[in-house]
Amino acid sequence: MTQLSRRTLLSVAVALVGIGASSGAFAADPIKIGLVTALSGQSALAGEALTRGMQVAIDEINAKGGLLGGRKLTLVRRDDEGNPAKGVVAARELIFKEKVAVIFGGLDTPVSMAIVPLANQSKVPFMGPWAAGTAITQNGANPNYAFRVSAVDETVDKGMVDYAQKTFKTSKFGLVMINNPWGESNEKGLIAALAAKGMKPVGSEKFEGSDVDLVPQLTRLKAAGADTLFLVGNVGPSAQMVKSLDRMGWKVPVVSHWGPAGGRFTELAGPNGKIVHFVQTYSFFGKQSPTGEKVISALKAKYSDIKGPNDISPAVGVANAYDAMQLTALAIAQANSTDGDAIRQGYYKIASYDGLIKSYKQPFSATQHDALTENDYVWAQFIDNRILPVGMAN
Repeated sequence: MTQLSRRTLLSVAVALVGIGASSGAFAADPIKIGLVTALSGQSALAGEALTRGMQVAIDEINAKGGLLGGRKLTLVRRDDEGNPAKGVVAARELIFKEKVAVIFGGLDTPVSMAIVPLANQSKVPFMGPWAAGTAITQNGANPNYAFRVSAVDETVDKGMVDYAQKTFKTSKFGLVMINNPWGESNEKGLIAALAAKGMKPVGSEKFEGSDVDLVPQLTRLKAAGADTLFLVGNVGPSAQMVKSLDRMGWKVPVVSHWGPAGGRFTELAGPNGKIVHFVQTYSFFGKQSPTGEKVISALKAKYSDIKGPNDISPAVGVANAYDAMQLTALAIAQANSTDGDAIRQGYYKIASYDGLIKSYKQPFSATQHDALTENDYVWAQFIDNRILPVGMAN
């Protein structure tokens, strides 16, 4: 072979390598999945639960050969510290620098509400495995890139009213809401749910996330005749409400959204934290489906601190994230691509999935971006620092 022909072949080879590298077309290139959530502070347990649910699903998918001809999934996380501005910065980094195929949101509705417009603008699907604000998925965008496997406020609010009436036989409801978009979403939903039954709240009070004393707000609701309190707030302020009730000596049923499940609630609230009944989407206690048994075994094998259902907490974070990741993998497979718009349409093409929370049938459509319904909720309480379905206290 002449020196010229060797040089020509070498040039062609280098060019081909350059083309492959620039196109990112190697089958071995990982498919990055982003997660923006609270990884520090009072809600760090929620972020860890989401991480574990996603990672167990990713490990399972990778063990089966990955996606799109052998490409493995990899999780890239960022801490939003529960702050919408920091969440947007983190999401921008994941979308534009890390080039994630899909971005998962975290615990806080205000953070997700801030990220979703960026996802829609960037044409990168957003998957919500926790934050329940109705407007996250019902955001008015067309096309809409926001999907969710989690509770939805307006549906939870109807459930809270039904549960309070059935469980406590009460009818004079006081609202205690965090003063942010999540609280506003639920105040609107609870008032609508009560109005549908010909009722209205006896009072509605707001609190800030940093408040350590809710006695003034609770005193007004007590004076108004409230016989049950509807609570919407994350771990810290929910715990402060229990302490404020203790100081007042007011024993009143508390029916809550799932905020208390997101972190160190019983540690912060004290022994009376058990009075709060809150919604969940899943429990690892009791008889499990084959998928449930498989996930528990995988969690035990991967995380040394998990010995059984007691240690899988908050369960909703793990369960929602696991199913959301599996459904996202199916959407990517349907898309046969990591293109954002193709994945968006891939979600609509999922016919069925036998998941952890339930068996999903056509979970998403162009007009329905929430995979869970009111039939998928479980009511729970903290007993001895364990989240147990109501009625399993003994």
